[in-house]
Amino acid sequence: MYAIIDVAGQQFKVKKNDQIVTPRLDGEIGSQVDIDRVLLLSSDDEVKVGAPYLEGAKVLATIVEHDKADKVIIFKKKRRKGYKVKKGHRQPQTRLKIEDIVV
Repeated sequence: MYAIIDVAGQQFKVKKNDQIVTPRLDGEIGSQVDIDRVLLLSSDDEVKVGAPYLEGAKVLATIVEHDKADKVIIFKKKRRKGYKVKKGHRQPQTRLKIEDIVV
């Protein structure tokens, strides 16, 4: 059984015991998050598609850690002008462990 969920504007295909990395979510490490924005639910014999979301379906997940993504380097240069700027950015993210898919 798997589900396609919408978390902070991004879609993820999840199964039980998967770990996904999402944009930063509020909550303490170890707390449970209920995701009720389920777009599609598939079991062995049937597929349910929401319009846009399925009623009564939700995914239970636990926050494993809050982290930052790899650094993205922004480098700007104008040749022969002596202009160089180097900046970096690390996007905050949250790692979730999928505990259960409830229909």
